[in-house]
Amino acid sequence: MLVPDDGDGPFPFPPDFLWGVATADHQIEHAQDDDWSAFEQRVSEQRVSGTTERVSGTAPPVSGTIRGIGDVPAEWIAKKTDHDRLFADDFAEAAALGVRLYRFSISWARLFPRADMLEPDPAGVAFYDRLFDALVANGLTPFVTLFHFALPRWLAEPDASGRRGVERPDAPLAFERFAAAVAERYGDRVAHWCTINEPMVYAYAGYMEGIFPPHERRPTPAAIVPVLRGLLAMHARAYQALHGVRHFTSGTSGVRHCHVGIAQHVRRFLPWRNSALDRITAALIDAQFVRFFLDAIRDGEARLPPFGPTLRVEGLRGTQDYVGVNYYGRFYVETTWRRPGKFTLHTFDPSEAADERSDLGWTADEEGLRLTLARFHRDYALPLHILECGIADDAPNDVRRQRFLVRHAQATWRAIHHDAVPVKSFCYWSLLDNFEWAEGFDPRFGLLAVDYGGEFARRRRPSAEVYRDIASANAVSAGLWRRYRR
Repeated sequence: MLVPDDGDGPFPFPPDFLWGVATADHQIEHAQDDDWSAFEQRVSEQRVSGTTERVSGTAPPVSGTIRGIGDVPAEWIAKKTDHDRLFADDFAEAAALGVRLYRFSISWARLFPRADMLEPDPAGVAFYDRLFDALVANGLTPFVTLFHFALPRWLAEPDASGRRGVERPDAPLAFERFAAAVAERYGDRVAHWCTINEPMVYAYAGYMEGIFPPHERRPTPAAIVPVLRGLLAMHARAYQALHGVRHFTSGTSGVRHCHVGIAQHVRRFLPWRNSALDRITAALIDAQFVRFFLDAIRDGEARLPPFGPTLRVEGLRGTQDYVGVNYYGRFYVETTWRRPGKFTLHTFDPSEAADERSDLGWTADEEGLRLTLARFHRDYALPLHILECGIADDAPNDVRRQRFLVRHAQATWRAIHHDAVPVKSFCYWSLLDNFEWAEGFDPRFGLLAVDYGGEFARRRRPSAEVYRDIASANAVSAGLWRRYRR
């Protein structure tokens, strides 16, 4: 993609800008007693009995399956990347890349594996004690996420009324208890918190598309309103809990501030052939998928477009101190007048030969990142953190990832320099290859390649050196820009 000509560089970032990498507990840690582990166990048992469909290649995942699950040994599913054993080495690698920020999530199921627990499990606490100590030893600043898609199995099960998961009336209180326990233990080491990762992805994938637990397929966006209400209430309760604990601990440690928000998954939705209907539908999807949750937090209420009910949640208004952005490029929206309520999402346009596509077929769009940052600054007037931005590229010389890094870093610089957007950090997804939910182990997002068949050994990809150059210099150098701008 052509970008505005800003010259040959270099493109320096503010002195306090933080470069980082991101991971998530269930995707890299040993399996816990959560709903995703239960799902993986069920699929594996069906595989052994011969009753599950084998899913592999580039076909989209079938509802209730995990891509390529029939091709991987049980050890992969149980250990993911074996981060439990290797986290100190992983952090040393991150530090060697010049990054200072490490975004990760704490497993709710590891700390509260049973419903009746009022205090976190000692074994889970001991694990995260060691992990935090290793972060400090490697000079990495933690950015902690509390819910990254995986629920404790006990919460995912139906209550007496038949409601389960985030729709259960006790979910907000349980999440508040979890958040408070984590903050009480680690609040003196953590300044930045993300309560919920990609709430709209979680709601749509789990309750409309049926590819995440609980694998429901509700007929319309309006049917997931109870899910959204539960997530918003969980966020509001956790926000208050985190700020409450920080109020009492801020004077006893080096951490002086508490910043709480969410991570919003963002796509740039473009009309397929620029018809009026495509434009209207793309705008509607953007309003539902990108803006709704952030608007609700800002205002304390929001209506799910176009004609959904207005959601109001007590204590919600203004409960974010920054806007977290997970950015993954653009989709194209195609509709027809024969079925105006239905649409097709295309991950790329075959007529656009210059588009850069990932191994998943997703189209990179660094200009969309700049536009997103500028829009969110205008709409929410808060600091911004890019908490995920990455590409799946398993090529030995991952040139696509190298270009992706340079171009998206430079687009972030443009947002800061031209649009005066207060972007505070950029986290690449991910530090290492991992389990990518319904996509399984096939997509490789890591700066570090994981040899799953070789005791989970890590190996730096060429793109890791590119990212090291950017992070160490706190700039996109003229040399990198000349090499990768086209």
